[in-house]
Amino acid sequence: MPILEMLKYWFEEAKKKCMSVNSVIYNNIINAHCKVGDMERAEELVRELEEDGFEVPLDLYHTMMDGYTTVRDELKCLTVFQRLKESGMEPSVISYGCLIHLYTKIESAIKVVDDMVLAGISPNERTYTTLMQGYASSGDIGRAFEYFTKIKIEGLRLDELSFAALLKACCKAGRMQSALAVTKEMSASGIQRNTYIYNILIDGWARRGDVWEAADLMQKMIQDGISPDIHTYTSFVNACSKAGDMNRAMTALEEMASLGMKPNIKTYTALINGWALASYPDKALTCFEEMKQAGLEPDQAVYHCLMTSLLSRATVAKNSVYTGILKISKEMSDLGFSVDLGTAIHWSKSLGRLEAVPTQLTNAVEKVFPPSWYSYKRNHKTLDTNDDMDSDEEDGADFEVLDESLHFRPSE
Repeated sequence: MPILEMLKYWFEEAKKKCMSVNSVIYNNIINAHCKVGDMERAEELVRELEEDGFEVPLDLYHTMMDGYTTVRDELKCLTVFQRLKESGMEPSVISYGCLIHLYTKIESAIKVVDDMVLAGISPNERTYTTLMQGYASSGDIGRAFEYFTKIKIEGLRLDELSFAALLKACCKAGRMQSALAVTKEMSASGIQRNTYIYNILIDGWARRGDVWEAADLMQKMIQDGISPDIHTYTSFVNACSKAGDMNRAMTALEEMASLGMKPNIKTYTALINGWALASYPDKALTCFEEMKQAGLEPDQAVYHCLMTSLLSRATVAKNSVYTGILKISKEMSDLGFSVDLGTAIHWSKSLGRLEAVPTQLTNAVEKVFPPSWYSYKRNHKTLDTNDDMDSDEEDGADFEVLDESLHFRPSE
């Protein structure tokens, strides 16, 4: 029986038998519902808690705010924060930290920190680390270093999360030498590399398609007695795919299988992209079908990656790709997926190379174009199909192997 179901069962049994249900039990069951995003039931339990004569403790307000952050409900998270203040309690640094986690836009998070300081609450190392994570997501290495320095200047403690945030910023910005310097400082601080740190570094080299550096890090990781996980292998497969070394990518897949690991959606996305870049569209389509057979449901990013890759390689193997494009277009349309205008324009240029006069193929792909495409098309009747196509789109859609969300959860 899943843990949440078991907790619900014993909670209801205790109430039926008129056993004493104290605030600690309420806290635990509410926390369980918040973790899975069942906020409706969590709110019901908070009301029951109050009706039973218990005061809502500060940490339960934090739990509810984190729950609404998980489901990305900004308004309700702010409502809980307001309820906290109206209860007569003083918001703590953790309270404001919950608000910072809420925002994916770093400007909003900075405003929360400013409000916190105005309220007389000093930021702690976790506050600054969270902001670093936000800047890391956008690759703003300068601002990430700024807050890293603040932690040191203010005498706060640098920990694994602080270094991880700075490493992510370096890797996202492609500053791998800076990342290596950060790892040296990390070692000097007595913090050892773990799986998560290695994954950040391997992913950084993978973004550059540097399969040799990625491979060296994997070997070092194993030598340090740290076992690679699914994220490690996915990053390595991504590096191989960008470098066009699909033999090495398939060897990595075999290693995963020998360790009992199954590819996830991002692993398959890297493989699909790699086969398409290597001008093997048939293998990309085969990989796509294997993913579905494995019980994995392709998301919009997978479809986008596959279609972009197929269209950009269709002139190389037109006959073999034509049917695949029609099939993928239909699946996307049936699922209600659509692309943005920029992608539509890019795809239309590839279609222009395949069909001088728009026919079945163009009509099928255009079904997933946004409404704005048709007004754009009217205003740009003649598209320049000879534009330089050396862009990230042509090379397949890039993706994040590691969780880059502002709300950092090291267990993920």
